[in-house]
Amino acid sequence: MRWWRWRSYSAIWVVPLIYAAAATAASVLLPRIEHAWWPAMTSGVSTSSATAIYSAVASGTMALMAIVFSLTFLMVQFSATAYSPRIVLWLARDPMIAHALGAFTATFLYALAALAWVDRRGSDTVPPVSAMVVVALLVLSIGMFIGLIQRIALLQIHRMLTFIGDRGRRVIETLYPDPFGETEEPAGGRLAGRDTHVVVHRGRPAAVQAVDIPLLVEQARVAGGFIEVLVAVGDTVIDSAPLLRVVDPVRAFDAGVLSRAIVRGVERTFEQDPKYALRLLVDVAIRALSPAINDPTTAVQALDQIGDLLLRLAGRDLQIGACRDAGGIVRVVVPFPAWEDFLRLGFDEIRSYGGASVQVTRRMKALIADLIALVPDSRRLALRNWLARLDRTVAQHFPDPDEFAEASTADPQGLGVPRRSAA
Repeated sequence: MRWWRWRSYSAIWVVPLIYAAAATAASVLLPRIEHAWWPAMTSGVSTSSATAIYSAVASGTMALMAIVFSLTFLMVQFSATAYSPRIVLWLARDPMIAHALGAFTATFLYALAALAWVDRRGSDTVPPVSAMVVVALLVLSIGMFIGLIQRIALLQIHRMLTFIGDRGRRVIETLYPDPFGETEEPAGGRLAGRDTHVVVHRGRPAAVQAVDIPLLVEQARVAGGFIEVLVAVGDTVIDSAPLLRVVDPVRAFDAGVLSRAIVRGVERTFEQDPKYALRLLVDVAIRALSPAINDPTTAVQALDQIGDLLLRLAGRDLQIGACRDAGGIVRVVVPFPAWEDFLRLGFDEIRSYGGASVQVTRRMKALIADLIALVPDSRRLALRNWLARLDRTVAQHFPDPDEFAEASTADPQGLGVPRRSAA
């Protein structure tokens, strides 16, 4: 479960180090093996040509690496101001960046080391295997360069929003596997019983990134009691903040194991947190609606992704907080957001900041109307309430009857083909 933490925090440095170590080891071993086993074998390339090629590859790779990564991190910094600073963390940790840095470093180191074996001790030969490795590394570096260019294209607003939406769709599929049922009952709530132990957070503030539910269920079963998780994924906990409490155990338990089941880190992640995808989309939308940017079209595009995520959530069983053991006994209760919580996150701030934008209100009107038509019956009341709130917001910003009518018209494009018959 924690493999992604290593990838997020270490891969950006560990992967290039592995490339560098492999290139160094290969540059030491391969030429020696060639000289020991195939002393008469030659690449057919003159020593002067090989020296020029290796030197050009080494110096060119370093220059290319400096230019490419300067531009890459400049674009990443630009995205922090244009979209959201929280998105930068995911762009900067793209595995492609780590592998590209490793490939460039390996090419530089191996080409530089291969120079030492050209015309070794006046042999007037060029080791053929080393020459092929240099060419292979050069091709690999070119491929990584092309891959980086494609990654930079991700910074286009439409692709950025799709990237965030894809992360949200992925976590929804994983976290909520069961379809919605009209008999869905609220899960969770405070467990009855006496508190025997409260596990608290120690250290600097940290974000709750995930909850290892299977581990908690097993620990509760072994202890013969119940566990109530007191924090939700996405919460920030400070020193001495309670994480969970153990209720009515009959056997001893390990508080350290329970604490480790609440995975914490320096920032939120998409792991077990579909709210984070919505949060990023809303961040992009309200930043676009700020007076400094004034880009309602971007907000409309963000609403497209928000609408898709909400529709997917509406078709899922969201009450997953009561976690049972193999015997069907509820052992762990974890707080998860309800349908109304997702609606509040997806709509409230955009409605507030975009209430004066005709394009945004028309798109929101169409989005809510579409959701009302598509979601299960028991989830329509909350949407109708949001539709009424949107109408009140529009009335506040557009007192003129004609302007109010235009701003209240459902339009999937914001300013496109209106649906005047929509509710």
